[in-house]
Amino acid sequence: MKLGYFANQNDLGIRKPFHQVMAETREIARTCDAAGWDSIWFTEHHFGFEGYEVCPNPVLMSADIAAHTKSIRLGQAANIVTFWNPLRLAEDIAVLDHMSGGRVEVGLGRGLYGREALQLNKAADTRNEEQNRAIFEESVEILRRAWSNPYFDFNGKVYRYPDPNYVWDHALSPKSATYQNLETKELTKLALVPRPLQQPHPPLWQVIDTPRSIQWAAEHDLQGMFWIPPVASLKGRFELYRDTAAKARGRDVALGEGLCLVRDLYVAETMEEAKRAAGEGILAYLRWVCHWRGLGNHLMPGEELPKTPGKLDTLTYDWLHPRNLLFGTPDYVVEKIQELQETLNLQYLLVWSSFPGVSHDKVMRSLRLFNEAVLPRIRPQALHGERASFDSRAAHSEPRFSASRQARGSG
Repeated sequence: MKLGYFANQNDLGIRKPFHQVMAETREIARTCDAAGWDSIWFTEHHFGFEGYEVCPNPVLMSADIAAHTKSIRLGQAANIVTFWNPLRLAEDIAVLDHMSGGRVEVGLGRGLYGREALQLNKAADTRNEEQNRAIFEESVEILRRAWSNPYFDFNGKVYRYPDPNYVWDHALSPKSATYQNLETKELTKLALVPRPLQQPHPPLWQVIDTPRSIQWAAEHDLQGMFWIPPVASLKGRFELYRDTAAKARGRDVALGEGLCLVRDLYVAETMEEAKRAAGEGILAYLRWVCHWRGLGNHLMPGEELPKTPGKLDTLTYDWLHPRNLLFGTPDYVVEKIQELQETLNLQYLLVWSSFPGVSHDKVMRSLRLFNEAVLPRIRPQALHGERASFDSRAAHSEPRFSASRQARGSG
């Protein structure tokens, strides 16, 4: 099973300056890199003055972390492609792939908050789901074409590249029917410079949950990322992805293949300490995000929420914990991860510990205990050589880069 860290940055409560937020994220990344984790992921949110999500540019954060780590892969969970010009995003990620030596994983999402969409791309207003989906789906295809081909074009309902009727006639630009009409000199194709180091493109992921999104990702050969649902409710989602992918690809697809799951994690010496140290932190964040999402995703199959005056009244630690939290002793966390593997054939787990209002010292205490007491039990075969034994000094060593590093895929 692969293991990644989901770095959803925040500065709730003490309102740390952003350079401190970045420094703490670097320590998390170096610690995970030294302990042999596979990846670290950054999300995208905007205008979060409340302090819950302070992470406007996952591509830039990935570039920073690339310079402070050696081997860990760098993901975005997710780039909100509906907010970007797709060609600018394609260029930025391609440059990042070269800067990092081919360590990029690309997560893609449609966006959740209307406050963000209306400022960054009114056409992607989340209240108009069909238009938002159309922008997303065309953007994904443009990214693939731009990354995978020396020259590309695209003609959709939202985007058209290159823009028609543009004459390109320069003495230093070779004339070629590959990318222009030789009679009119009009451009017919564009070239992305550079294309990614990983070819045909870095691994692609989509944040998914609804049947429609699950099926679209599977049909279009995107790996899928889940977050909230309990194990029992995830089983049907995993099966839907498997069955849809098998039909689209014309081959058997194993349960869990191409999927990863994000889980909220806090490891402590006792169950009570985990609740005391981070329980309010995860509840604070869920009160924020579930204002839009509601609590339906937390339900067991066939379960209904009780009728209460407020839609989040049911959200307590004791209600939440057995559903999806990896909060507790190393033994408890190992047991719950093994349940995910046995029930879902889970092949990729992302965990998050840096909750709003939880001090960085506590986050690092949990992370180190995970590395010492959980990691060797869930993937002992991965612990060998230089990265086998966690050494806190190694987490602060200088990164080493090699110009001959080979591009690596993942999946």
